[in-house]
Amino acid sequence: MAIARMRRAMFTRHANPWSAWSRWASTPLVLLPVWTGRRAHALMAAIWFALNPVIFPKINDERSWATRAMLGEELWISRRPRDGAAALSMVTSLVAVVALVAAHRHRAGSAAVATATQMALTLVYWQQMVRYLERHR
Repeated sequence: MAIARMRRAMFTRHANPWSAWSRWASTPLVLLPVWTGRRAHALMAAIWFALNPVIFPKINDERSWATRAMLGEELWISRRPRDGAAALSMVTSLVAVVALVAAHRHRAGSAAVATATQMALTLVYWQQMVRYLERHR
C-alpha cells in the first residue's frame, strides 16, 4: 500500500513537536489569502502547509504530548472510526469555514474568534488522539 507508506513517512516527521506546534500556530495563515485576495499569499500558505509535515527531522522518542497526538492521529486515520473525534473534526472544520467566510467579508473580530475556537478545538482533538493512541496501540 503506497498510501500507507507515504502516510507513515509523513507522520514520522510530522510527529516532531516542532512540526505539530508550528503547524498549529500557523492556523491563522490560512485566512491571509482569503482576506487579501492575493495569489502570492495563497501560494505562500500552500507551500508552508505542504512542507511543514516533512521538513522537520524524524522523532527520537515519543515523550512529547504533541508527538503522541500526531501518532494517535496517524493510527486513527488508518482506522477511521466513527467516534467522538470524527464528530469533533467535523465541528472544527465547520468553524474553520466560518473563519474563512468572516475573512472574506473582512470581519476581523469574527475571523479571530472563529480561528481561536478552531485552534482550541484542535487541541481537544489532539488530546483525543493521545487517548486513542494509548487505548489502541
